[in-house]
Amino acid sequence: MILRRMLSVVLLAAFGAAVIPFQISLAAHAKAAQLRSTALNLELRERIGQMGFLAALSGFRSPLAAFLWIEAHSAWENTEWGRMAGIFNTVTTLQPRSLLYWDMAAWHMAWNASVAAMQDEKQPSEALRIRAQRQYFNLGRDFLERGIKNNPDRYQLYLQLGVLLRDKLEDHSAAVDAFLRASEFPDAPPYCRRFAGYEMAKIPGREREAYEFLKALYQQGEKQRLPTLVNLLRQMEKKLDIPASERVDNP
Repeated sequence: MILRRMLSVVLLAAFGAAVIPFQISLAAHAKAAQLRSTALNLELRERIGQMGFLAALSGFRSPLAAFLWIEAHSAWENTEWGRMAGIFNTVTTLQPRSLLYWDMAAWHMAWNASVAAMQDEKQPSEALRIRAQRQYFNLGRDFLERGIKNNPDRYQLYLQLGVLLRDKLEDHSAAVDAFLRASEFPDAPPYCRRFAGYEMAKIPGREREAYEFLKALYQQGEKQRLPTLVNLLRQMEKKLDIPASERVDNP
């Protein structure tokens, strides 16, 4: 058994040494493309152990990340939130270009773990439960922001960040920025800009700006004239005392 393990280590090390020039070349291409590559450093080695580190060095990052993701799911089932967060950190380090890993890690932290923190019967202090809940909100935000740094060329994580800022942290100004950033991508769905307008309308002092923004969307045609947008425009027209001749229902 020991001999077999030693042989495995030797083979992995040999293969890893053989692919190092190729890995260096890939890293150079990634840097040229302004993308972040996996950091194969001592911190990662401490997280996944020597065998896992050798596997990552040898080009087995994807299957190793998939295996660890299964471990994270097991931690979720056992409500081991701290362990799960640590595994997510390792998985996203191994596969930084996988949107799914960043998105799901953020969702588990900001939604599942935060709910568990608020419902923790072992913690009688409501103030401490709220504090723990907010810490999980911020952990989710951190996953999304790091995911964006590794995937600046895709809209999905900007959109999810906007949702988290809106639904969990209630930071409407930051949510506007995230939704607008998502909307700048050619393949982004049109509701990204609507979401930005809805959040803008919640910010004191920006009501007029939000009205003009949403009215411009309304004027783009039927695809933007969803009931939520139309109803919000009508409410804002009353609040801002918009002349009847300028209102959206004016024939």
